[in-house]
Amino acid sequence: MTLQQLRYAVSIANNKSMNKAAEELFITQPSLSSAIRELESEIGIELFVRSNRGIVITPEGEEFLGYARQMMEYYKLIEERYIENKKTKKKFSVSMQHYTFAVQAFIEMSKEFGMDDYEFAVHETKTYEVIENVRIQKSELGILYLNDFNQKVLEKIFNDNELDFVELFQCNIYVYIWKENPLAEKAVIDFNDLKDYPCLSFEQGVNNSFYFAEEVFSTYEYKQIIKANDRATMLNLMVGLNGYTLCSGILCEDLNGDGYKAVPLNTGDKMKIGYIKKKNMPLSRMGKKYIEKLKKYEDKVL
Repeated sequence: MTLQQLRYAVSIANNKSMNKAAEELFITQPSLSSAIRELESEIGIELFVRSNRGIVITPEGEEFLGYARQMMEYYKLIEERYIENKKTKKKFSVSMQHYTFAVQAFIEMSKEFGMDDYEFAVHETKTYEVIENVRIQKSELGILYLNDFNQKVLEKIFNDNELDFVELFQCNIYVYIWKENPLAEKAVIDFNDLKDYPCLSFEQGVNNSFYFAEEVFSTYEYKQIIKANDRATMLNLMVGLNGYTLCSGILCEDLNGDGYKAVPLNTGDKMKIGYIKKKNMPLSRMGKKYIEKLKKYEDKVL
């Protein structure tokens, strides 16, 4: 296996076309096809399926290309640093479910490293995309939760995709509401108290399995439920409709303001907040610092 073969494979994946990749690489299409066949034979997997519609990446190919892209990035950094003597920015990316504290930790880490020498990316997104982004190494880390309901299914998905889940802390389950909500003064909220208020849930798109839900008790038959795509809309619905969502209880007033409250839900269930990463892949310096910032929020668990 050579760097040239990796470059060829990445170009084909990016262009979704053998001919376009050949043009980009300034080689003939037969030569490119031959090089990819040799690579596939050497590694023992099929990277691409050729059809009249173009190129389709196989599941095994997606995983291989995640490593190939990472290798090409490393090579590019070495080339720019030692051959071109060009100073480049280090990169760090994290994907997460909709957790304000995870965004706050990202902000704290970014400030500590500074924005001049680093290129950061944060993806607050759907559960499936959190897993997929780490699988293909679009993100180094993914922040999500496990509980008794989804743990076995998600752990199988993690294992099938060569991912590790590392628990950071456990927390009870809270009802997150606007401070003017009629339930805001209760010491504890029962499910029966919630029946006249809309449950707010993050939309999961085509991967709308109960196991991918960001809210616990995804199989509960809520009388009223509203799907939303982002956290700002969710907060607006809490104010406008007295809606609620179920959460970890970790509040970040610096980002969401002080107009909201987390009230304990009367349940014995817990959430395990943690991160996923590629198996056998060490964390970068920025990844370690981000985890360090996240762990500080264990002290803020209500």
